[in-house]
Amino acid sequence: MGRRSERLSRVGMLPGDLAGEGEVIQVVSRAFDVLRCFEGHDSRLGNLEISNRCGLPRSTVSRLTHTLTRMGQLVYLPRDQKYRIGPSAVAMSTSMTRGLQLRNLIRQRLQDVAEQLPGTVGFVIPDQFHLVYLEFGRAANALGLHETTGSRISMASTAAGHAYVAALEPEMGDALLTEMERELPDAAKLLRPRLEHNRQFLKEHGYVVACGLWSPHINGVALPIWSPQYQTYVVLTIGLLSAMYDEQRLHDEVAQPMRELGRSIAALLQGAEADVFNSRVERKPLQVNAKTNQKNKTITGTGDTNELAAGARGTGPARGLRAGDGRA
Repeated sequence: MGRRSERLSRVGMLPGDLAGEGEVIQVVSRAFDVLRCFEGHDSRLGNLEISNRCGLPRSTVSRLTHTLTRMGQLVYLPRDQKYRIGPSAVAMSTSMTRGLQLRNLIRQRLQDVAEQLPGTVGFVIPDQFHLVYLEFGRAANALGLHETTGSRISMASTAAGHAYVAALEPEMGDALLTEMERELPDAAKLLRPRLEHNRQFLKEHGYVVACGLWSPHINGVALPIWSPQYQTYVVLTIGLLSAMYDEQRLHDEVAQPMRELGRSIAALLQGAEADVFNSRVERKPLQVNAKTNQKNKTITGTGDTNELAAGARGTGPARGLRAGDGRA
Protein backbone atom coordinates (compact mmCIF):
# COMPACT_ATOMS: atom_id res chain seq x y z
CA MET A 1 0.00 0.00 0.00
CA GLY A 2 2.94 2.32 0.65
CA ARG A 3 3.47 5.05 3.18
CA ARG A 4 1.52 8.30 3.01
CA SER A 5 4.66 10.42 2.77
CA GLU A 6 5.77 8.44 -0.27
CA ARG A 7 2.38 8.49 -1.97
CA LEU A 8 1.93 12.25 -1.65
CA SER A 9 4.62 12.85 -4.24
CA ARG A 10 2.68 10.65 -6.66
CA VAL A 11 -0.95 11.60 -6.11
CA GLY A 12 -0.44 15.38 -6.31
CA MET A 13 -1.95 16.76 -3.12
CA LEU A 14 -0.64 20.29 -3.65
CA PRO A 15 -1.76 22.68 -6.41
CA GLY A 16 1.73 22.73 -7.88
CA ASP A 17 1.83 18.96 -7.88
CA LEU A 18 -1.28 18.83 -10.03
CA ALA A 19 0.55 20.92 -12.60
CA GLY A 20 3.68 18.80 -12.32
CA GLU A 21 5.57 21.58 -10.54
CA GLY A 22 5.94 20.19 -7.03
CA GLU A 23 7.72 17.43 -5.16
CA VAL A 24 7.06 16.43 -1.56
CA ILE A 25 10.20 16.32 0.61
CA GLN A 26 9.60 12.98 2.28
CA VAL A 27 11.64 13.53 5.44
CA VAL A 28 9.63 16.67 6.25
CA SER A 29 6.36 14.91 5.52
CA ARG A 30 7.39 11.97 7.71
CA ALA A 31 8.35 14.27 10.57
CA PHE A 32 4.89 15.81 10.52
CA ASP A 33 3.37 12.33 10.33
CA VAL A 34 5.18 11.55 13.58
CA LEU A 35 4.01 14.74 15.29
CA ARG A 36 0.42 14.10 14.24
CA CYS A 37 0.48 10.83 16.17
CA PHE A 38 0.33 12.83 19.40
CA GLU A 39 -3.36 13.63 19.80
CA GLY A 40 -2.95 15.77 22.91
CA HIS A 41 -0.36 17.55 25.03
CA ASP A 42 -0.34 14.66 27.54
CA SER A 43 -0.17 11.88 24.96
CA ARG A 44 2.81 9.56 25.47
CA LEU A 45 4.01 7.23 22.73
CA GLY A 46 6.96 4.93 22.14
CA ASN A 47 8.69 4.37 18.82
CA LEU A 48 6.76 1.14 18.19
CA GLU A 49 3.41 2.85 18.80
CA ILE A 50 4.39 5.73 16.54
CA SER A 51 5.54 3.27 13.88
CA ASN A 52 2.20 1.47 13.99
CA ARG A 53 0.23 4.71 13.82
CA CYS A 54 1.97 6.37 10.91
CA GLY A 55 3.09 3.29 8.95
CA LEU A 56 6.82 4.06 9.02
CA PRO A 57 9.61 1.55 9.81
CA ARG A 58 10.65 1.61 13.44
CA SER A 59 14.23 2.49 12.47
CA THR A 60 12.99 5.54 10.56
CA VAL A 61 10.78 6.56 13.47
CA SER A 62 13.74 6.23 15.85
CA ARG A 63 15.81 8.65 13.77
CA LEU A 64 12.93 11.08 13.45
CA THR A 65 12.06 11.09 17.17
CA HIS A 66 15.75 11.58 18.02
CA THR A 67 15.94 14.60 15.72
CA LEU A 68 12.62 16.02 16.89
CA THR A 69 13.76 15.63 20.50
CA ARG A 70 17.00 17.51 19.78
CA MET A 71 14.87 20.28 18.25
CA GLY A 72 12.57 20.46 21.27
CA GLN A 73 9.53 19.31 19.31
CA LEU A 74 9.40 16.13 21.42
CA VAL A 75 10.52 15.26 24.95
CA TYR A 76 11.85 11.83 25.90
CA LEU A 77 10.57 10.32 29.16
CA PRO A 78 13.24 7.84 30.37
CA ARG A 79 11.02 6.15 32.96
CA ASP A 80 8.31 5.38 30.40
CA GLN A 81 10.69 5.05 27.45
CA LYS A 82 8.21 7.15 25.53
CA TYR A 83 7.90 10.60 23.99
CA ARG A 84 5.48 13.46 24.40
CA ILE A 85 5.02 16.83 22.68
CA GLY A 86 7.93 19.12 23.58
CA PRO A 87 8.17 22.78 24.60
CA SER A 88 9.13 24.04 21.14
CA ALA A 89 6.02 22.52 19.57
CA VAL A 90 3.82 23.97 22.32
CA ALA A 91 5.48 27.39 22.04
CA MET A 92 5.10 27.43 18.27
CA SER A 93 1.41 26.52 18.38
CA THR A 94 0.74 28.99 21.19
CA SER A 95 2.47 31.78 19.27
CA MET A 96 0.41 31.06 16.18
CA THR A 97 -2.80 30.93 18.20
CA ARG A 98 -2.06 34.24 19.91
CA GLY A 99 -1.72 35.90 16.54
CA LEU A 100 -5.27 34.98 15.49
CA GLN A 101 -6.98 37.97 17.07
CA LEU A 102 -10.11 37.52 15.01
CA ARG A 103 -10.88 34.34 16.94
CA ASN A 104 -12.48 36.32 19.74
CA LEU A 105 -14.83 37.95 17.26
CA ILE A 106 -15.61 34.60 15.68
CA ARG A 107 -16.30 33.07 19.08
CA GLN A 108 -18.75 35.85 19.92
CA ARG A 109 -20.72 35.24 16.75
CA LEU A 110 -20.79 31.49 17.31
CA GLN A 111 -22.10 32.13 20.80
CA ASP A 112 -24.85 34.41 19.47
CA VAL A 113 -26.26 31.50 17.48
CA ALA A 114 -25.61 28.97 20.27
CA GLU A 115 -27.76 31.04 22.63
CA GLN A 116 -30.73 30.49 20.30
CA LEU A 117 -30.21 26.90 19.14
CA PRO A 118 -29.63 24.14 21.74
CA GLY A 119 -26.52 22.61 20.23
CA THR A 120 -22.80 23.15 19.72
CA VAL A 121 -21.78 25.64 17.01
CA GLY A 122 -18.25 25.11 15.76
CA PHE A 123 -15.61 26.77 13.59
CA VAL A 124 -13.39 23.96 12.28
CA ILE A 125 -10.32 23.64 10.07
CA PRO A 126 -9.17 20.58 8.07
CA ASP A 127 -6.32 18.28 9.06
CA GLN A 128 -5.78 15.20 6.89
CA PHE A 129 -9.01 13.16 7.11
CA HIS A 130 -10.31 15.05 10.14
CA LEU A 131 -11.37 18.53 11.13
CA VAL A 132 -10.28 20.34 14.27
CA TYR A 133 -12.39 22.72 16.34
CA LEU A 134 -10.68 26.11 16.37
CA GLU A 135 -13.55 27.81 18.18
CA PHE A 136 -17.02 26.86 19.42
CA GLY A 137 -20.12 28.35 20.99
CA ARG A 138 -22.50 26.60 23.34
CA ALA A 139 -25.34 27.77 25.56
CA ALA A 140 -25.58 26.63 29.18
CA ASN A 141 -28.53 24.38 28.33
CA ALA A 142 -26.99 23.00 25.13
CA LEU A 143 -27.84 19.47 24.10
CA GLY A 144 -26.14 17.20 21.60
CA LEU A 145 -22.46 17.57 20.74
CA HIS A 146 -20.05 18.73 23.42
CA GLU A 147 -16.90 19.33 21.40
CA THR A 148 -14.35 21.88 22.58
CA THR A 149 -11.40 23.77 21.11
CA GLY A 150 -8.91 21.24 19.77
CA SER A 151 -11.43 18.40 19.39
CA ARG A 152 -10.97 16.33 16.24
CA ILE A 153 -13.94 15.04 14.26
CA SER A 154 -14.10 12.68 11.34
CA MET A 155 -14.35 14.17 7.87
CA ALA A 156 -16.34 11.21 6.56
CA SER A 157 -19.02 10.98 9.24
CA THR A 158 -19.89 14.60 10.00
CA ALA A 159 -21.78 17.39 8.30
CA ALA A 160 -18.65 19.55 8.56
CA GLY A 161 -16.55 17.02 6.70
CA HIS A 162 -19.12 16.50 3.99
CA ALA A 163 -19.43 20.26 3.50
CA TYR A 164 -15.66 20.66 3.27
CA VAL A 165 -15.16 17.96 0.65
CA ALA A 166 -18.17 19.19 -1.35
CA ALA A 167 -16.66 22.70 -1.47
CA LEU A 168 -13.33 21.56 -2.95
CA GLU A 169 -12.73 21.73 -6.66
CA PRO A 170 -13.97 18.37 -8.04
CA GLU A 171 -10.52 17.04 -8.93
CA MET A 172 -9.25 17.95 -5.46
CA GLY A 173 -12.21 16.37 -3.72
CA ASP A 174 -11.87 13.22 -5.81
CA ALA A 175 -8.15 13.00 -4.99
CA LEU A 176 -8.87 13.37 -1.29
CA LEU A 177 -11.51 10.66 -1.43
CA THR A 178 -9.16 8.32 -3.30
CA GLU A 179 -6.52 8.84 -0.62
CA MET A 180 -9.12 8.25 2.09
CA GLU A 181 -10.12 4.99 0.45
CA ARG A 182 -6.52 3.82 0.79
CA GLU A 183 -6.10 4.95 4.39
CA LEU A 184 -9.62 4.67 5.85
CA PRO A 185 -11.76 2.57 3.49
CA ASP A 186 -14.68 2.22 5.91
CA ALA A 187 -14.85 5.96 6.41
CA ALA A 188 -14.68 6.62 2.67
CA LYS A 189 -17.73 4.39 2.20
CA LEU A 190 -19.78 6.94 4.17
CA LEU A 191 -18.60 9.84 2.06
CA ARG A 192 -18.47 8.65 -1.54
CA PRO A 193 -22.20 7.84 -2.03
CA ARG A 194 -23.15 11.33 -0.83
CA LEU A 195 -20.48 13.39 -2.54
CA GLU A 196 -22.27 14.34 -5.76
CA HIS A 197 -25.51 15.09 -3.94
CA ASN A 198 -23.61 17.25 -1.41
CA ARG A 199 -21.89 19.18 -4.20
CA GLN A 200 -25.16 19.94 -5.92
CA PHE A 201 -27.02 20.79 -2.72
CA LEU A 202 -24.20 23.06 -1.57
CA LYS A 203 -24.22 24.85 -4.92
CA GLU A 204 -27.96 25.43 -4.72
CA HIS A 205 -28.46 26.14 -1.02
CA GLY A 206 -25.09 27.07 0.48
CA TYR A 207 -24.99 24.36 3.16
CA VAL A 208 -24.91 20.59 3.71
CA VAL A 209 -26.95 18.41 6.06
CA ALA A 210 -25.87 15.09 7.58
CA CYS A 211 -28.24 13.09 9.75
CA GLY A 212 -27.18 10.22 12.00
CA LEU A 213 -23.77 9.60 10.41
CA TRP A 214 -21.58 10.28 13.43
CA SER A 215 -24.27 9.14 15.88
CA PRO A 216 -27.91 8.16 15.40
CA HIS A 217 -28.72 10.78 18.01
CA ILE A 218 -27.02 13.71 16.28
CA ASN A 219 -27.99 15.67 13.16
CA GLY A 220 -25.89 18.46 11.74
CA VAL A 221 -25.77 21.43 9.38
CA ALA A 222 -22.51 22.80 7.99
CA LEU A 223 -21.32 25.35 5.47
CA PRO A 224 -17.81 26.00 4.10
CA ILE A 225 -16.14 29.40 3.83
CA TRP A 226 -12.95 30.23 1.95
CA SER A 227 -10.31 31.54 4.36
CA PRO A 228 -7.62 33.85 2.94
CA GLN A 229 -5.62 33.33 6.14
CA TYR A 230 -5.45 29.55 5.84
CA GLN A 231 -5.76 29.39 2.04
CA THR A 232 -8.29 26.59 2.36
CA TYR A 233 -11.92 26.15 3.36
CA VAL A 234 -12.94 26.44 6.99
CA VAL A 235 -16.33 25.15 8.05
CA LEU A 236 -19.11 26.38 10.32
CA THR A 237 -21.12 23.53 11.78
CA ILE A 238 -23.79 22.84 14.35
CA GLY A 239 -24.78 19.53 15.96
CA LEU A 240 -28.24 19.04 17.43
CA LEU A 241 -30.20 16.18 18.97
CA SER A 242 -32.02 14.27 16.24
CA ALA A 243 -34.98 13.74 18.58
CA MET A 244 -35.51 17.50 18.57
CA TYR A 245 -34.31 18.43 15.08
CA ASP A 246 -35.16 16.06 12.27
CA GLU A 247 -33.91 16.82 8.75
CA GLN A 248 -36.90 18.96 7.81
CA ARG A 249 -36.55 21.07 10.93
CA LEU A 250 -32.86 21.58 10.15
CA HIS A 251 -33.85 23.06 6.80
CA ASP A 252 -36.68 25.13 8.23
CA GLU A 253 -35.15 26.51 11.42
CA VAL A 254 -31.38 25.99 11.43
CA ALA A 255 -30.17 26.58 7.88
CA GLN A 256 -31.00 30.29 7.73
CA PRO A 257 -29.31 31.23 11.04
CA MET A 258 -26.25 29.29 9.91
CA ARG A 259 -26.23 31.11 6.56
CA GLU A 260 -26.42 34.43 8.38
CA LEU A 261 -23.57 33.30 10.61
CA GLY A 262 -21.63 32.28 7.52
CA ARG A 263 -21.96 35.74 5.99
CA SER A 264 -20.81 37.33 9.24
CA ILE A 265 -17.77 35.04 9.61
CA ALA A 266 -16.90 35.37 5.91
CA ALA A 267 -16.80 39.16 6.33
CA LEU A 268 -14.43 38.79 9.28
CA LEU A 269 -12.15 36.43 7.38
CA GLN A 270 -12.06 38.63 4.30
CA GLY A 271 -11.07 41.65 6.39
CA ALA A 272 -8.83 39.84 8.85
CA GLU A 273 -5.63 41.45 7.60
CA ALA A 274 -7.10 44.91 8.04
CA ASP A 275 -9.66 46.08 10.59
CA VAL A 276 -10.18 42.78 12.39
CA PHE A 277 -6.57 42.57 13.56
CA ASN A 278 -6.84 46.16 14.76
CA SER A 279 -10.01 45.29 16.70
CA ARG A 280 -12.11 47.91 14.94
CA VAL A 281 -14.95 45.59 13.96
CA GLU A 282 -18.16 46.17 15.85
CA ARG A 283 -19.98 43.15 17.19
CA LYS A 284 -23.54 42.98 15.93
CA PRO A 285 -25.61 40.15 17.49
CA LEU A 286 -27.24 37.93 14.90
CA GLN A 287 -31.00 37.80 14.81
CA VAL A 288 -32.03 34.15 14.94
CA ASN A 289 -35.59 33.21 14.14
CA ALA A 290 -36.26 29.73 15.44
CA LYS A 291 -39.89 29.58 14.30
CA THR A 292 -40.84 27.09 11.66
CA ASN A 293 -42.09 28.49 8.37
CA GLN A 294 -45.34 26.59 8.04
CA LYS A 295 -46.25 28.10 4.68
CA ASN A 296 -43.29 26.83 2.76
CA LYS A 297 -41.77 23.46 3.61
CA THR A 298 -39.79 23.16 0.39
CA ILE A 299 -36.19 24.27 0.04
CA THR A 300 -35.49 26.78 -2.68
CA GLY A 301 -32.42 28.74 -3.61
CA THR A 302 -32.53 32.42 -2.65
CA GLY A 303 -30.43 35.42 -3.47
CA ASP A 304 -28.81 35.22 -0.02
CA THR A 305 -28.07 31.55 -0.45
CA ASN A 306 -26.49 32.05 -3.84
CA GLU A 307 -24.44 34.94 -2.46
CA LEU A 308 -23.07 32.72 0.28
CA ALA A 309 -22.36 29.89 -2.11
CA ALA A 310 -20.52 32.27 -4.39
CA GLY A 311 -18.49 33.54 -1.47
CA ALA A 312 -17.66 30.00 -0.40
CA ARG A 313 -16.84 28.52 -3.78
CA GLY A 314 -15.91 31.36 -6.10
CA THR A 315 -13.06 33.15 -4.30
CA GLY A 316 -9.45 32.67 -5.32
CA PRO A 317 -7.72 30.18 -7.58
CA ALA A 318 -8.11 26.42 -7.74
CA ARG A 319 -7.27 25.04 -4.33
CA GLY A 320 -5.29 22.02 -3.25
CA LEU A 321 -6.24 19.69 -0.47
CA ARG A 322 -3.39 20.90 1.69
CA ALA A 323 -3.44 24.53 0.66
CA GLY A 324 -1.13 26.38 2.90
CA ASP A 325 -0.87 23.75 4.64
CA GLY A 326 -4.63 23.37 5.28
CA ARG A 327 -4.07 19.67 4.93
CA ALA A 328 -7.24 17.69 4.35
